[in-house]
Amino acid sequence: MGRGKKDENKICLSAEQRHRLEDISRNGHAPAKKILHAQVLLMADEGEWATRHWTDEEIAAALNLHRNTVGRIRYRFLADGEQPALNRRVRATPPVAPVVDGHLEAQIIALCCSEAPEGRTRWTLELLTQQLKARQIVAQISRETVRRTFKKNKLRPWKVERFCIPERDLPRFVAQMEVVLDLYSSEHTADAPLVCMDEAAYQLQSDLYSPVEMEPGQDTKEGYHYQREGMQSLFMFFDPNRGWRRVSQRDSRTSIDWAEEVRQLLDVDYPDVPVVKLLSDNLNTYNIDSLYKAFPALEAHRLARRLILYHTPRNGSWLNGAETELSVLSRQCLDRRIASPAELKNELEAWQQERNQSAAKVIWKFTTDDARVKLKHLYPVFEAAT
Repeated sequence: MGRGKKDENKICLSAEQRHRLEDISRNGHAPAKKILHAQVLLMADEGEWATRHWTDEEIAAALNLHRNTVGRIRYRFLADGEQPALNRRVRATPPVAPVVDGHLEAQIIALCCSEAPEGRTRWTLELLTQQLKARQIVAQISRETVRRTFKKNKLRPWKVERFCIPERDLPRFVAQMEVVLDLYSSEHTADAPLVCMDEAAYQLQSDLYSPVEMEPGQDTKEGYHYQREGMQSLFMFFDPNRGWRRVSQRDSRTSIDWAEEVRQLLDVDYPDVPVVKLLSDNLNTYNIDSLYKAFPALEAHRLARRLILYHTPRNGSWLNGAETELSVLSRQCLDRRIASPAELKNELEAWQQERNQSAAKVIWKFTTDDARVKLKHLYPVFEAAT
């Protein structure tokens, strides 16, 4: 076992042992503890192959260890051999029973997925911990144990996702959806551009107290209370292929407002274009009737001849590219308090100018073929003819 003949505490390595330990200390692939223990044994070697005699204190100082650690490694080598001295001792610990077994976990899941008690919106960690004890499901359990069970089973009672189910019993939704998807996939020329249109409401607000500006080590602060200064309707016109957009504001969003915005689109934004393909949602004011309501028949007819209307289906506003652009506008420009229509106008014009200079476009890749695969559950089911 490498013991000296004269001194029971002396480590004398054979040439084979020393070569093996040197390989371990140099290769860098062994565990760090094993490499460290190999270095201790090499430095503690007092055999014929050793080049220097190191005391335990010197070894401990050189390897940044405690003297007792060096002594334990020496003792294990002399008592048990090379491998026990190199490797960590495996402690025999009795198995610990899990706090939450399968049966209790199933009961926690069932309770969490049930309706919350009267007077409470949803289950919380504290409420669930209390109810598990009150219903005598378990005698004692901590909030942290319940939290780990939540995390393990991906239970999030505080999170609610909303969804909108189209009319699955009618082919109307998929029919209008495929029209819009085919429209995006079609080629659009300069003489017949595609323009997406959407609108949104924006509430003007002013501060009751002047906000505190940000400084190093201090965040911006603004008063919780504010003064409502009225509403503005925003109209977004967006050409996804050209990378152009126009956003305007109005006091209302009536059919007259829409008709006047369309006339500006045709006569100011696209004056030399024979026809514009306009995609909007299915609001009842977005139709040719509104042109005849706002203008004389001759003028309405002139505008109508240059306009081809397309509508997204109900519950299908995600098909409108202008909705994406409104989301960008909200994040980049409108996520703050703006007090007056004039201030709003200046901010919209600045945002619009910068965005048009970058010519940010939308590349639509979701096609009709993709919809028939990924949205197959929305399509009517037909039985095979016999």
